[in-house]
Amino acid sequence: MSRAILMTAMWCLAGCSSGGGGGGEPAAPQPGDAPAAAAEPAAPAAKRKIAVIPKGTTHEFWKSVHAGANKAGQELGVEIIWKGPVREDDRDEQVKVVESFIAAGVDAIVLAPLDDTALVPPAKDATREKIPVVIIDSDLQWDGRTSFVATDNHQGGAKAAERLGELLGGKGKVVVLRYQEGSASTMKREAGFLETVAAKFPDIEIVSSNQYGGATTESAYKTSENLLVSHEDVDGIFCPNESTTFGMLRALQDAKRAGEVKLVGFDSSAKLVEALGKGELHGLVLQNPFRMGELGVKTALAKLDGKAVEARIDTGVGVATKENMAEPAMRELLSPDLSKWLK
Repeated sequence: MSRAILMTAMWCLAGCSSGGGGGGEPAAPQPGDAPAAAAEPAAPAAKRKIAVIPKGTTHEFWKSVHAGANKAGQELGVEIIWKGPVREDDRDEQVKVVESFIAAGVDAIVLAPLDDTALVPPAKDATREKIPVVIIDSDLQWDGRTSFVATDNHQGGAKAAERLGELLGGKGKVVVLRYQEGSASTMKREAGFLETVAAKFPDIEIVSSNQYGGATTESAYKTSENLLVSHEDVDGIFCPNESTTFGMLRALQDAKRAGEVKLVGFDSSAKLVEALGKGELHGLVLQNPFRMGELGVKTALAKLDGKAVEARIDTGVGVATKENMAEPAMRELLSPDLSKWLK
């Protein structure tokens, strides 16, 4: 074999081995070659979605719940989806909201049911789809929930009775303006109030306890007007939520009896705080709705993470009066700054 042929054969063998995948060094890029494709970065993990469904979206109470839920969501890196009916008597709409979140495949649901039986079927549907359900504010007649995060509402009603009994010196005529049938939280408050009056204040006469204010301030106002006409000699009144308290306050103001009739209510708003300071309202039983929303979300996330959660979480209750409303802890409950969390 000639020397030229031998050199050509050796060059061919070297070139073939350098381009193969048998472990040799990769060939150096040549002019005109296309640039190598860069490795694509891994897609960021999708945020978990937690649906928070209030009884309604109008009252100040629910704005605090929303703010607390948002705080937890921001701190824990989950997406909070807030949606509920406008009115707190729209059971069908709340059922539809729950069903829509199940269909959307959210990771967990935090629900404040406006009816303790009507919301059981959709809550069961959620758990069948492996979506944990945390109940806040008002309980369901169902033991399949992940947890119940709320005020001790019976105790809240008892505290209202103690406050009103103290104001009346243990005697007088009292009206209870109820909220609406099917609302477990307010029914427990009403029961706590009536049982405590019967046990501790035998000289207080309950002259009316079968009237309902309904879901709005306007409906509560109309019922309050009728009650004040029917019971002109009433000495004290208990109302179990924000809308009934404000409706009754307006009726007393219009009748020029605000401050004269002792009024103890539930929950807070700017108008109620103003009335408390003026002596037109004599006590407000306060929940902690901000903490309720925050703990509801945190409990749902803990369940998703496989952690043990408590079946019942009490978010606390207190009574604000004209005398203690300036104290820092009470002021925070009466007039919380929600602007940071409701942007």
